[in-house]
Amino acid sequence: QVQLVESGGGLVQAGDSLRLSCAASGRTSDYAMAWFRQAPGKEREFVAAISRSGSRTYYADSVKGRATISRDNVKNTVTLQVNSLKPEDSATHYCAARSTYSSLGYYYQISDYQYWGQGTQVTVSS
Repeated sequence: QVQLVESGGGLVQAGDSLRLSCAASGRTSDYAMAWFRQAPGKEREFVAAISRSGSRTYYADSVKGRATISRDNVKNTVTLQVNSLKPEDSATHYCAARSTYSSLGYYYQISDYQYWGQGTQVTVSS
């Protein structure tokens, strides 16, 4: 079992950049990881995913070209860098982990993930 703690959220202006971090209590190398987000009154949605090895990544169209997901399996952290932030990026951002044998698989469905952090709030003002 792994515990996830997100950090790095805050209030920023449109056009700014933000770097979100997810620290895991266990070995992240055992897990495929992802970021999701949920705005008030909306369903939780996929943002970005990364395979166990870190060699494969996948992004939602809404952040493609603006976001980079990366991981450090030595430090047991996963990072989401988002540039050119927009007001519609405002949401609570969640880190998620999925235990998998596949080193190359990435997953983008909420139901794919067993472990979730408590989230970090991102607010982008226009």
